[in-house]
Amino acid sequence: MPRKPTRGYYVKGQFIAEGSELDEQFKAELRGTAGQSKTDLKRESTELQELGAALLTLGANRLDGLQLPEKLLEALAEARRITAHEGRRRQMQLVGKLMRKLDEDTLTRVRESIASDGAGHQQQVLALHQAEQWRERLLAGDEALGAWLDEYPGSDIQRLRTLIRQARKDNPPLTANEVSQGAAPRRSRAYRELFQVLRAQVLGTSEDTNDHHE
Repeated sequence: MPRKPTRGYYVKGQFIAEGSELDEQFKAELRGTAGQSKTDLKRESTELQELGAALLTLGANRLDGLQLPEKLLEALAEARRITAHEGRRRQMQLVGKLMRKLDEDTLTRVRESIASDGAGHQQQVLALHQAEQWRERLLAGDEALGAWLDEYPGSDIQRLRTLIRQARKDNPPLTANEVSQGAAPRRSRAYRELFQVLRAQVLGTSEDTNDHHE
């Protein structure tokens, strides 16, 4: 029985069989990935897909500043709309493919923007914890107010005193009986507003009265 001819092509008079080592080397040269192992290529592909996923967390203004190709922006917008797991997975694969077409300067801008966004998030989390700790100290004793003013001399001391006094009045400590019964501490509006004032001061920003963190 005659053997089926090997599929392939010629390059400069040399026959290259499809799937052979020479075939993979030639295709890698065409893609500009010659010298990279399959592991390296897979790692790079994974990183680019993760970068694409991170782009979904950026706002429209941040994305506009990155000067991304229109096709990539459309793919990201579509990924946001898709809720089905499998459909979103396929869409993110497309995003990853489009990310591979970006030049190195654009990829650098993307990485820096995402890193900056992550640093901003960490700062917000740190400020949240600091504000919580200061609130508990201020409600626990009057001496903490002096320490706060040493740290943040620009604070509105009159407003702080009013909020502290009201929060103490509205949120008395639980009795031993209430604690034994697993009662939750009472949290008044003044208690929440005090947190907002403290966090804004820690961050050096205006208050966000829509923040419901307690």
